[in-house]
Amino acid sequence: MIDQIKTTRLPNGLTILTEHMPGLRSVTLGIWVRRGSRDESGPENGLCHFIEHALFKGTINRTAQQIAVESDRLGGHLDAYTSHEITGFSMKVVDTALPAAFDLIADMLANPRFAEDDLKREQSVIIEEMKMIEDTPDELLGELFNAAYFPDHSLGRPIEGTVETVSGFDRERTASFHSLNYSPANLVIAAAGNINHDTLVELAFKFFGQSNGHSADGRSLSSPGTAAPILIERKSELEQAHLILAAPWPSAKSEDRYIASMLATVLGGGTSSRLWQSIREERGLAYAIGAGGNTFTDVGVFTIYAGASPAHIDEVLDLSLKEVRRVVREPVAEDELQLAKQQVVSSVLLSLESSSARAGALARQEIIHGRRIAPDEIIQRVEAVTSEDMLRLAQAHFTTDTLAIGALGNLNGFVVDRSRLEI
Repeated sequence: MIDQIKTTRLPNGLTILTEHMPGLRSVTLGIWVRRGSRDESGPENGLCHFIEHALFKGTINRTAQQIAVESDRLGGHLDAYTSHEITGFSMKVVDTALPAAFDLIADMLANPRFAEDDLKREQSVIIEEMKMIEDTPDELLGELFNAAYFPDHSLGRPIEGTVETVSGFDRERTASFHSLNYSPANLVIAAAGNINHDTLVELAFKFFGQSNGHSADGRSLSSPGTAAPILIERKSELEQAHLILAAPWPSAKSEDRYIASMLATVLGGGTSSRLWQSIREERGLAYAIGAGGNTFTDVGVFTIYAGASPAHIDEVLDLSLKEVRRVVREPVAEDELQLAKQQVVSSVLLSLESSSARAGALARQEIIHGRRIAPDEIIQRVEAVTSEDMLRLAQAHFTTDTLAIGALGNLNGFVVDRSRLEI
């Protein structure tokens, strides 16, 4: 594979990345911010997500309706998201529409209006979003569990904030946070598809080149302390019981991240995985069952999630623990390892066909690693993983003292203590 990637860093710290994909007539363009809910103080909880919403409510040059009309005219693929460490805005358009798409996204990020009436309405919208989460048991359990797993830390707070914090986001607080955190040094502009790098650099310089802003080096992340909670939340009106079994995991920057990916794939990464076969296919105990790692810059969490009848939740937990103990005590068989490698490599290769996936990968790798990680390098690292590597990682991370449990639902009679989690 030959990378057709170009990078420009402006004196003010703004980074511009492009990847030319021959044969396409489309471009995915985005602006990613090196900020997320992790960067908020307690009273600011939810502010990054709130700003993500508020940027669609109008700029000094466009009304909210004009933003919506332009987005639809350009194809209607303007997406935005907020995570714990990154906020992103991206759009897929026909290549000839690149200047118009950039003008729209850049105007939203650089020149928000933040009118008080608009902010009040958006507070109501986000509070309704919170109610949706409360009515979605797997998401609700995830938030309750995060709060217990990362006590008194921003990683344990909900990305959307709380009713109390969001209700206090007035124009002054919102504009101040935006001014401090949406400076050029905190932005990564990335595009993939039929893109000319110099054209994008010219567009970026027009909007952001004259601004000095603040340094991206000003980001200060406090590493969280982690707990090993046993969290049982009874909610009798639910038909299902929802279960999380969790353990510490390598971070997004760890050299063990490729080994971790292989181990998670074997345990619960697909329909051929051990958990899926044991719990769903062989016994029919759950519709939803799987496992994976949630990784941050300096910490990671491995989770097994299952949704099952309350009558089956004990058996689902015991079977999940059985598979965890198995990878701690026995090396993964060579055929299973090869299957996991083929699964991951196929995912990497298939993502190369998507301009959206490529643009997103450019931005995330720049923000997390400060460099491009080529697909060939990823595949080589995956292929180098051994069964011994996976056994070492499992023994280091799956221990009795660090396993954690979260459960939500009609759980009368469901009891877990530390001795039950013995590895």
